[in-house]
Amino acid sequence: MRSAHRVEQVRAAEAELMAGLPEGTLMQRAAVGLAATCARLLTRRRGRVYGSRVVVLAGSGDNGGDALYAGAALARRGARVTAVLTAPGRAHAGGLAALRSAGGRVEPDQEVGLADFSRADLVLDGIVGIGGRGGLRPEAQPYARAGRNGPVVAVDVPSGVDADTGEVAGVALRADVTVCFGTYKPGLLIDPGASYAGAVQLVGIGLALPPADVAALQHADVAALLPVPGAESDKYRRGVVGVAAGSARYPGAALLAVAGALHGGAGAVRYVGTAAEDVVRRYPEALVTEGGPAGAGRVQAWVVGPGGGEGAERALAEALASDVPVLVDADGLTELARLGPQALAGRTAPTLLTPHTGEAARLLAGAGRGVEAGGVEAGGGAGAGAGAGAGAGAGERASGGGEVRPPAADELAAARLVTARRLAAAYRATVLLKGSTTVVADPGGGVRVNPTGSSWLATAGSGDVLAGLAGSLLSTGLSPLDAAAVAAYLHGLAARRAAGAPGAPITALQVAAALPDAWRDVRTASSQAS
Repeated sequence: MRSAHRVEQVRAAEAELMAGLPEGTLMQRAAVGLAATCARLLTRRRGRVYGSRVVVLAGSGDNGGDALYAGAALARRGARVTAVLTAPGRAHAGGLAALRSAGGRVEPDQEVGLADFSRADLVLDGIVGIGGRGGLRPEAQPYARAGRNGPVVAVDVPSGVDADTGEVAGVALRADVTVCFGTYKPGLLIDPGASYAGAVQLVGIGLALPPADVAALQHADVAALLPVPGAESDKYRRGVVGVAAGSARYPGAALLAVAGALHGGAGAVRYVGTAAEDVVRRYPEALVTEGGPAGAGRVQAWVVGPGGGEGAERALAEALASDVPVLVDADGLTELARLGPQALAGRTAPTLLTPHTGEAARLLAGAGRGVEAGGVEAGGGAGAGAGAGAGAGAGERASGGGEVRPPAADELAAARLVTARRLAAAYRATVLLKGSTTVVADPGGGVRVNPTGSSWLATAGSGDVLAGLAGSLLSTGLSPLDAAAVAAYLHGLAARRAAGAPGAPITALQVAAALPDAWRDVRTASSQAS
């Protein structure tokens, strides 16, 4: 599992460690790991470090110091290292002295530095560290737009990316590799920041950190959560998932949701809705009825809403009245946004919401929260989302008359960690926010970030398959956080398998068909590693 910690947690752990170490030890540890990564990249690219042209972009503070000390280490191995200071007069004095002592040079002219940047075999980005907020300052922005010859290696986080949230509030420097120290940072795992980070490598520096509230599952974690039937299992003990989906206008949604559910580990799938004949014709193993959830028989979880159309209101009401977990998707979310969080207030069983950002905007508008002019920063840092709704968040602005315009989908996508947490807090439900990075947040503050997927997954019906898959996992007894995270992981793997390499258009049914292979890939890799 890749665990990610907020900046304040990292700062506290660093302070505790540094209190018992000689001054500068922690920076030296970071610089050694950073230089080793750079040396490997140069050797892979040029066959050796000696004679390589390296540019260090050094800002003020410790991030620039890490980069300067790493540059000094590379200079001692024969690299031609030039430091370009983006904050002259405020560069780390010790790192600057070490670089000069190792034979590196300092370039005070930014125009010359920019030319060196474009010719370099490798660039170290030490402009802004994990404490930075907002985009690059004007003097550093030309580096984000300039051509490049070799890879850019970001020091802890790409400059211009919010380390806590992954938000990019202005111009940022895109990295090919990011070397992070002590722990992953949430902004390296979540778009848009993740798309600026490139390959992320972790260098241990000895930090003692608390449990992380943001994490990305890996094969072994998913394998440990997958339901596996035992010798005494029967279809009912394995779990029964109910699917209320499809309508006269969207009959295919029923087939796709059932397809996902059949591959999610449940022992049986009960379908209710207008597409019963189509479902049983395509999937004879499904148990079908044309009624609503209230008359369908016993299930361990419900999936409500995919393509629900005119029947979504009734299906949602009947499912929410049950005492089992309910996953709400698509038209069910539209109905829930109309009703607001009070629709879930009396539930004792958990609820899982699976919106894309457009549906998230409607849900936030439906939450009916009071806001104030000016709002709350989208990158709220340590407690982002904990007090969701206390003020205007991402995409919300109060007009002069106090009226709040609904958040726009693109604004919510740019602040997806905050958005998922705000929704989870507002509805007291687990939220799977779909997008280029799928984020799962529960009302207790836990977050799972999905590392799998493919851009080819942006195809009609793929969300219906995901809903069925996640609902099936819910019925086997997984918590909403785990069911959503595992479903997103398998769904993304299946899309990669279906698209193949280098990638080709896929359909939602192809994604569903690839789920068994994705499941086997996870279990096989885990068993081979153990």
